[in-house]
This record gives sequence, C-alpha cells and structure tokens, in this order.
Amino acid sequence: MKIEAIWSEYQASLKVFLLKNVSNADDVDDLLQEIMLKTHQNLHRIEDVNKLKPWLFQVANRAIIDFYRARARKDNFNPDDLWYENIEESLYQQMTHCVHPFIQALPEEEAKLLTAIEIEGLSQKEYAQQVGVAYSTLKSRVQKGRKLLLEVFNQCCDFSLNEQGELVDIHTKSGARSRSCSKC
Repeated sequence: MKIEAIWSEYQASLKVFLLKNVSNADDVDDLLQEIMLKTHQNLHRIEDVNKLKPWLFQVANRAIIDFYRARARKDNFNPDDLWYENIEESLYQQMTHCVHPFIQALPEEEAKLLTAIEIEGLSQKEYAQQVGVAYSTLKSRVQKGRKLLLEVFNQCCDFSLNEQGELVDIHTKSGARSRSCSKC
C-alpha cells in the first residue's frame, strides 16, 4: 500500500465528509493535510486492506473532534488565566504605594486631583462633575499635576525604561534627602 495510491482513491470522499462537518474550506484543507500525515505515519499498522477505508474515516472523524475542541478552548480563553496579567496587576499595586507619597508632596489641589484619578481610578469626566469644573479645564489641570509629579520624581529618582518606554527599574538618586525620596 502506497500513500499516493490511497490518497488519490480516498481524498475526494474524505473532503466531502469534512465539508459536511466543517464549513470553512481552508479548515477542511488543513484537516485533509493532517489526515494525510497521520495516514502516512500509521499506514504500517494496517494489516487488512479492507479496513483501510473505515480507518481513514475514523481518523477524519477524530480530526474533526480535535478541531472543534481546539476551537472551544480558544473561544473560552480567559485573560485572567494568564500568569503575567497577575504580575502586572501586583506591580501596579506596588507602584500605587510608591507613588502615593510623591502625590502627597504636591500642592493640595493637585494631590486630590491625582489621587482621585490616578490612584482611585475615577474618570476625568466624573471628577470634573464632582468638583463642578468644565471637563476641558480639568484635563488641563490633570496635565499640570502630572508634570508637577514628574518633577518631584525626577528630583528624587533615577528611572530605567525598556525599549518600549515602560518602567523597569527605579532607584533613589544619591544625595536626595527628602522624606518622599525614600519611596523610590
């Protein structure tokens, strides 16, 4: 039994069988290749030529089942299951404790503003409504507060950023004496 002869005889009927169960023609072609590979790898196990056709369709049926199982796992993907998501969240929590003393070193208005928006997660629109300020005015104040916060950080800390501009390390500058500088 040669794979070429088997494939030329059964490929068309296998394709029809697959098309009845899988709607996407590209997926059917992928499954056909998978079936051909399994046939090639396991052809030596078939002792009775009369059992070849049922065996091929059993391989095809299992390939369809595996295809839909893989798709179900992909569709049921939950980002919370990713280990790196949890690490990023804890890094954010760690940075919140670190940033808070720096925010408190700002003037009271900027400290309240940045605490509400950056630490507590309140949207700028919500905060603008709470304090009775126009949204565009609040956006300007947030930018001003962030600039002031950066100045405080730069007085105390040296930052290391990766190629994407993400913070990877932070150290207290030598000679920085402020109480908030110990939080770098």
